Amino acid sequence: MPAWSSSWQLPDQIADVLPSEARHIEELRRLFLDTARSYGYELVMPPLVEHLESLLTGTGEALGLQTFKLVDQLSGRTLGLRADTTPQVARIDAHLLNRSGVARLCYCGPVLHTRADRPHATREPLQFGAEIYGHAGPEADLEAQLLALDGLKAAGVSGLAVDMADVRIVSSLLAGTNVSASMLARIHAALAAKDSGELDSLMTSLNGDISATARQGLKVLLQLYGDEQVLIEAEKVLPPAPGLREALQNMKRLAAQVAHDGDVKVSFDLADLRGYAYYSGIRFAIYGQGAELARGGRYDEVGAVFGRNRPAAGFSLDLKELVSVLPPRPLKAAIRAPWGEDAGLRAAIAHLRASGETVACVLPGHEHEVNEFDCDRELAQLAGQWTVQPLKKAA
Repeated sequence: MPAWSSSWQLPDQIADVLPSEARHIEELRRLFLDTARSYGYELVMPPLVEHLESLLTGTGEALGLQTFKLVDQLSGRTLGLRADTTPQVARIDAHLLNRSGVARLCYCGPVLHTRADRPHATREPLQFGAEIYGHAGPEADLEAQLLALDGLKAAGVSGLAVDMADVRIVSSLLAGTNVSASMLARIHAALAAKDSGELDSLMTSLNGDISATARQGLKVLLQLYGDEQVLIEAEKVLPPAPGLREALQNMKRLAAQVAHDGDVKVSFDLADLRGYAYYSGIRFAIYGQGAELARGGRYDEVGAVFGRNRPAAGFSLDLKELVSVLPPRPLKAAIRAPWGEDAGLRAAIAHLRASGETVACVLPGHEHEVNEFDCDRELAQLAGQWTVQPLKKAA
């Protein structure tokens, strides 16, 4: 096999983005940033690479395994390519902005994963996210969900549905129990997978470290998924625990507001706590077009390692994933113009471009090539004046 035959091949689950899809992604990027700005969010641009100890501070083992590492040729220190942007934005809020009140921040940029988080997904997502710092009330949780939904609606996503859970339910059931971080992660995984056998095994291994009431509460969670009746049932069957009723009532209020207009379905899965380890309250996922498109929630502890334990809520999504479930955009309308050095022609082209039109000049010898734009008009000289005319396409 010739050496050149593999030299241009990309790593697994890394791909070039070609013009039509790239234009769609860029349009979505602008749409989400504009939507966030309309809510009062400010754009930040964290670096793609940081010292590893800073990048992974407080994020847990899961994110560490997703992070590519490399050596800085200048300092010899280990660097990491970010796998998620939320910890970086928490650092910006804590150290660089250091505001006493609410800070609304958004971002959009690539992240890199050592492994894709689902089959056929890219390892180089283009992550958009929005974070609100400094408000502990449910209003911030609601704003994060509404902003995500407004952006997805504007992008043309249909059949939107929000699925909610709250990590405080499991935390309340395990209050006073001596459970290690690794064991807690296994319990969360078993709950999310609805794996009753694995959950029973974990409960057995804990022996006397967990009460019979907590055991029963965790097993009941496996059945608590569905519509709003789930919350009513949960209040009946879950044992009394500090913070549990508050978490259920909070989800009720959020669901009522999210479903207010009737065009968004709301469901609950009280055992599904997937995601990075920093969630501290409500957790939500948004579905549309048959796919999970956004994920977010409350993560009040994310800034603690940076010296400011501020309330925080937000969400993120992958614009590449979003584009893959939306219909392709039609070609952009454009004006076809002849190539020439005539001053009047150049002035006419410059005027059209300044007014927002796309003008594609036909290079000599390429008059009959298919254009990547939909040239539905042409710039033609009539009676000594350059004017835009409907383009007569060949039959």
